[in-house]
Amino acid sequence: MKPPRTFFQRLRSYYAMFTAGFGGFLIALAALEQEGMPRVWIGYLFMFATIVLYALIGVISRTSNVLEYYVAGRRVPAMFNGMATAADWISAASFISLAGGLYLHGFDGLAYIMGWTGGYCLVALLIAPYLRKFAQYTIPDFLAERYGGADHPDAGSLGAKTVRVLAVIATIIVSFTYVVAQIYAVGLIASRFTGVDFSVGIFLGLASILVCSFLGGMRAITWTQVAQYIIILVAFLIPAIWLSAKHTDNPIPQVAYGKLLPKLSAREHVLQEDPKEAEVRAVFRQRAADYERRLANLPSSWETGRIEAQRKLDGVKARNASLLDIRNAERELVAYPKNADEAEHVWTEAREQNLQRAEPITPHATPYPGDPETSDIKRNNFLALVFCLMLGTAALPHILMRSYTTPSVHDTRVSVLWTLFFILLIYLTIPALAVLVKYDIYNALVGTNYDHLPNWVSYWANVDKLNPLFSINDVNHDGVVQLAEITIDADVLVLATPEIAGLPYVISGLVAAGGLAAALSTADGLLLAISNALSHDVYYKLVDRSASTQKRVTISKLLLLAVAFIAAYAASTKPGDILSLVGAAFSLAGSTLFPALVLGVFWKRANHQGAIAGMIAGFVVCVYYMLHTNPILGGGAASQWFHIAPISAGIFGVPAGVLTIIVVSLLTPAPGPQTGALVDYIRAPEQR
Repeated sequence: MKPPRTFFQRLRSYYAMFTAGFGGFLIALAALEQEGMPRVWIGYLFMFATIVLYALIGVISRTSNVLEYYVAGRRVPAMFNGMATAADWISAASFISLAGGLYLHGFDGLAYIMGWTGGYCLVALLIAPYLRKFAQYTIPDFLAERYGGADHPDAGSLGAKTVRVLAVIATIIVSFTYVVAQIYAVGLIASRFTGVDFSVGIFLGLASILVCSFLGGMRAITWTQVAQYIIILVAFLIPAIWLSAKHTDNPIPQVAYGKLLPKLSAREHVLQEDPKEAEVRAVFRQRAADYERRLANLPSSWETGRIEAQRKLDGVKARNASLLDIRNAERELVAYPKNADEAEHVWTEAREQNLQRAEPITPHATPYPGDPETSDIKRNNFLALVFCLMLGTAALPHILMRSYTTPSVHDTRVSVLWTLFFILLIYLTIPALAVLVKYDIYNALVGTNYDHLPNWVSYWANVDKLNPLFSINDVNHDGVVQLAEITIDADVLVLATPEIAGLPYVISGLVAAGGLAAALSTADGLLLAISNALSHDVYYKLVDRSASTQKRVTISKLLLLAVAFIAAYAASTKPGDILSLVGAAFSLAGSTLFPALVLGVFWKRANHQGAIAGMIAGFVVCVYYMLHTNPILGGGAASQWFHIAPISAGIFGVPAGVLTIIVVSLLTPAPGPQTGALVDYIRAPEQR
């Protein structure tokens, strides 16, 4: 008689069958496309099938058990926890925006790859094993126990409660900022591939998020994320392999793209010297100068422009012009700034955009290009961003929560190793994809006659007409596409890659499903982190210690529902590009939580007074810098310290938090013996 299969063996069989079934689904859709199935139906099928799949896993994994709901029963095998964590990690920023960022910024974009990957090394070395040894449910749990709770085990000290509240606030702010970016990506994908309105697409994706996290908590999210990782991996690798084989005759993009870099550099040089390119850039400089003159003559220039717009509309109506000309004149008048203050904002933004488009081509493979001063500034920002992303990664609540889900400390360490492996499968492909797509566009699209543009150009130009993600305009009216005439948003590149590469539309649907999986998997984890912090750390720990397990889980579900709808509303306002939102979350996490977490593990002298002061100081410094330097928040570049961009505000917040904890802890009484014993316990090697 055969022995019963282990839990790991059963999981392996289930996901092998899932992968085979997904492959069959792709082949069937490819065959249907060949038979003439409309593209819109392929998009609907991909969206419907994947959302139903995630919902089905959520229904099967539903639970009201506290241990299962918060930490998946602490029985997730290391390899599968690694896959789930990788899916949790590979958010919309990684899947959708990162290759686009590398396309636009070249070498400078590698800061994201290096920072996020390095952050997982910090997670493995400094935090994850110790959290698992602690064996509770949330990050505020650990911080509260470490900073005062261990010395007052009955009710907890006021200091421990304050630390818990501050950690909950930090968890909510960081996770909410991050989750808005994921839900924004869901709306972007849904609107592109189903044709629904952007806001409707957001709430369609929200339904899938809620079914998984609402019904089964961490248990449902874990098994859904494993399935989502498989879809993410297949969706990202297929277009990269295709483009690699097309341009280099080598189907391994991670190896082959180095062969293209010299060719890309040569093409960049040719375009830089092209007189037609110079002509287009001169037009943009002229437009920038025109906006500069208008700004200098405010408010009279605004009044003059308004009168001219009204006169133009009256003129086209008077001469019985075509309906199209009349509507264009009406749109110009409606879009014209309503007052001089609005004009200043709009014209300043337009001036900066035109100046940016007038800049020479940034060499893709050249680190920190420019004169010595500019190069130094770029290098400093590169290093600052790597620093912020590394420390932010090591303090993200939704990632650290996964440390609690494995059976042992050893499994947690192995799980982080698997996570790094699964992340690197994607992260080593991202720079390759950016180079491959850039080479394709520079050679196939640039120089094309406007009468023969490929179909994908018009598709993507119409996704969001108010804020176009992709546009090509004949600036110098020569009928030929110049590189400077192309505007491409970082959030659109990966989604458009299959069409750019000439692949069947079914692959476009697959990539959309991969992007959706990346956004949904991260959104699930973030929403659960927020709701668990509120229900467990606030309601159960501070309000009602006698609450039943059923009541705690129910409250967590209701809070998750409320937070999800608030985040969806925030995302529907399109608050900023995905990478910027995510960058802000990392700086906030690193500044507020990282110092308290690491010093809590490795420095016994750290006390609750230091932790409270350090968390507040790190947060305040980080937010202050963002508010005073980010144009979206009303700041400006003139307020920057050492020319550091606002996305790297953590470079100032983290040292402020660390120094404050050290100084305040040394000036106040040392923690009690129970706290020291707790630190010794979590740092002691596990007995196996």
